[in-house]
Amino acid sequence: MSEFRGIPVVTTGAKYQTEQGFAAIKNGVKARPDRQTARREPKPPWLKARVPAGERFERLRATVREHRLATVCEESICPNIGECWNHGTATIMLMGKVCTRACQFCAVDTGNPRGWLDPDEVENSARTVELMGLDYVVLTSVDRDDLPDGGARHYADCIRAIKARCPDTAVEALTPDFAGNLADVATVVDSGLDVFAQNLETVERLTSKVRDARAGYAQTLSVLEFAKRHRPSVLTKSSLMLGLGETDGEIEAALDDLKAAGVDIVTFGQYLRPTPNHLPVERYVTPHEFALHRAAGLQRGFLEVVAGPLVRSSYRADRVFEKNNVGL
Repeated sequence: MSEFRGIPVVTTGAKYQTEQGFAAIKNGVKARPDRQTARREPKPPWLKARVPAGERFERLRATVREHRLATVCEESICPNIGECWNHGTATIMLMGKVCTRACQFCAVDTGNPRGWLDPDEVENSARTVELMGLDYVVLTSVDRDDLPDGGARHYADCIRAIKARCPDTAVEALTPDFAGNLADVATVVDSGLDVFAQNLETVERLTSKVRDARAGYAQTLSVLEFAKRHRPSVLTKSSLMLGLGETDGEIEAALDDLKAAGVDIVTFGQYLRPTPNHLPVERYVTPHEFALHRAAGLQRGFLEVVAGPLVRSSYRADRVFEKNNVGL
């Protein structure tokens, strides 16, 4: 481990010790020399994002700095931060920064937190939403297979605390799959949230290549189907990354499976490789192709299908009811 001005610097793919005392892999995937030699194609012009600006964005950023709040928007250097914050939407990550899984597309650190949870996070998450004055908040998290319930109770407690402080704020929970335990899914769905999301991530054929072995295509569908059946008033949502080698036919099959599971909202975005150790981008999907996938979803009767190169699961999540591809 090297240092910069006395601060430890962990290189991607390296093992390190967290502040809580357990080992983790930086950026989630161990060093992969075979992938580092893969050619990196230049990004097309449609993947360029605007520099974040705007009165509300500046105000929220000042609040985040002053109160030392943490958002996924900043932690992940999301290109959409300006747009989302200007619309009063933000994403907060729960249960720490170390995931028990190691998906091949994700740059979150991986390890075993051994049951660690921040005891102040429930109230701090609610306080963050209140201080930021959010109209819509997305709660997401790492997978926590080390916890008996996968963190379901913690999720539910955070949602209730937010609703108690900010009853008019819409809450979306982008959750783990809780290892397919439907009782844990019910714990979250019954917490008073407005939208329950669990990402399919990719088509069925590529699932074992893209996602951790403990995740699964059928497992995600079963979680989404149960959530909708258990509490029909809660909207359900899922997302797929494109550009990993999927075919149009496989995308349409995934749409059929999501529709059969009762999912209301689907989002499509371009996969972007976070580090040289992660899966390479097979191709950049054009805006026209995204428009065709959106049309295919709408023909199947989804409430909304949000599709575009820079779209992420929580992108402009508050604008889904406009039914205009969130203004894209």
